[in-house]
Amino acid sequence: MSDNNFESIEQRVSYGVGRQLGDQLRNNPFKSFDVTAVQAGLADALAGNASAVSDEALNEAFAVVSKQLQEQEQAAAKEKAAEGEAFLAENAKRKEVTVTESGLQYEVVAAAEGDKPTASSTVRVHYHGTFINGDVFDSSVNRGQPAEFPVGGVIAGWTEALQLMPVGSKWRLYIPYNLAYGERGSQGAIPPYSALIFDVELLDIIS
Repeated sequence: MSDNNFESIEQRVSYGVGRQLGDQLRNNPFKSFDVTAVQAGLADALAGNASAVSDEALNEAFAVVSKQLQEQEQAAAKEKAAEGEAFLAENAKRKEVTVTESGLQYEVVAAAEGDKPTASSTVRVHYHGTFINGDVFDSSVNRGQPAEFPVGGVIAGWTEALQLMPVGSKWRLYIPYNLAYGERGSQGAIPPYSALIFDVELLDIIS
């Protein structure tokens, strides 16, 4: 669309505001917006007109949609959990993999004979985190900068594994969702019920 359709500053700002609202609505979990109704609601609000739909009817509609979205999220979460469980069950069959009592799985990529940290230690590590489909969600390796953190201040799967790892070793961790970010996930970066895979190299015990 040509800029000539919106020649004045007011028109361009108005179009920009409309684009911003549209982008927000497009990213909303509810995907069935009626554009004509949206335009009518926006026009009435800007004009200060009374709502064309009663508060009771609006509340009822929002309640119905909210329930539908919750059901969709629950179904997606159950599917994600089932995918992770199936992957871990199959992975546990490999002879290279050790499964702990908690359900944590690991395999030793590079062995070492160094000291092992405790739950109160602070460590320096390099790590590379992926979902079970191989998509990377976080990686100190890719950033080229090791991370430092307290052993007791990370997800349960890491806390357990780090106390088993000698300094200098590199392990691959397969972490079930209940030892990772659980039923809630993490700030949109990690969906709920996600099983995770980490390559972890323990570089040093700082304290």
